[in-house]
Amino acid sequence: MPLAPGQFRMVNPAQRHALLYATQFFAFGVMLPFLPAVLAARGLDPTEVAVVLSAGSAVRLLAGPAGGRVADALAAPRAVLVACAAISALACLGFLVGAGFLAMLAVHAVLSSAMAPVMPLADSMTLAAIREYRFDYGRARAAGSVTFILGSLLAGQAAGWLGTDVVVPLMAAGLLASAGAAALLPKVAAAAAGPRGLAGFLQPLSIPPLRWLILVSALTQGAHAFYYAFGTLTWQAAGIGAGTIGALWAVGVIAEIALFMWGRRLVERLGPARLSLIAGLSGVLRWGITAVTTDPWVLFPLQVLHAGTFGAQHLATMMVLGRIVPGTQAGTAQALHASLGSGLSMGVLTLLCGPLFAAYGGGGFWFMALLCALSVPATLALGRALRR
Repeated sequence: MPLAPGQFRMVNPAQRHALLYATQFFAFGVMLPFLPAVLAARGLDPTEVAVVLSAGSAVRLLAGPAGGRVADALAAPRAVLVACAAISALACLGFLVGAGFLAMLAVHAVLSSAMAPVMPLADSMTLAAIREYRFDYGRARAAGSVTFILGSLLAGQAAGWLGTDVVVPLMAAGLLASAGAAALLPKVAAAAAGPRGLAGFLQPLSIPPLRWLILVSALTQGAHAFYYAFGTLTWQAAGIGAGTIGALWAVGVIAEIALFMWGRRLVERLGPARLSLIAGLSGVLRWGITAVTTDPWVLFPLQVLHAGTFGAQHLATMMVLGRIVPGTQAGTAQALHASLGSGLSMGVLTLLCGPLFAAYGGGGFWFMALLCALSVPATLALGRALRR
């Protein structure tokens, strides 16, 4: 059909969404490893750093769903995403302006509030675009995994050459680029504005498969808490060198990228319930063996299971949300899942992992294996709910 004057045909919508993930995860790759060092450089002691980071997690639990609700109520997810990413970029610069505990607490609270809806809105917009343009979510999302690694490497080198403060403009640059990438997203058929108020906020939770999905994600994704917080410390205590530990982490992310890039046919054949079952069983195996050995020759093949424990569950989540959530509730549902599924469980479990590590060392991985075992009956219930 010929285009009217002034119109243009959107080409490569998948690349537009891949660019969005690439810019977002570049910022995350800079921020996650190095934000604690930035806070310490601004005069915070370890306890104050922990308080600031925990407060940010608490803020995100509320701000994420609130941002998703605003996007759905206004039927303007792209505008909300652009605004949140841009505000996040500006908030980052506050780390260079202030110093001391209260100033850093305030800056991080603003940053966390603005960033909380960014990832859920990106996912909800990508799922909406997939329904119209028919591209592979995994390949678009893989761009983010790649730039996460690149962002971490670049930030590490830059901090070594120029000092810790250089991390802040790198974070801001990634988030500002993310705002620009969001503005370039292809248009999709607009959903009607969703219901407002508390009823609209809680409406997605009336969908039974979503409730089961939140529980499954809380168990399988939350089971990564000990790995993220104390995996490196466990391996360091066993005498494993920094280079080997870095390689172990890299193998996990590479396996995740491989699944996202080339696993589309397998993912579609298995479906979400079987993918979640694979994630849970992979976790039982991965964390159970990691609890009893620090032999790198065993750990390296185990790290490949990150494609199962994280990647398979993430893809299952996107499949379920894409199928069961109406467009008028997409942003809210994504944000509720991010907050109540992985966000809340990760925050609570990370706090519990400290005493576990102090008491049992690497044996704390057994608790993570138990969580994954508990996810199996929840996954079976998810499958039954999806078939109804």
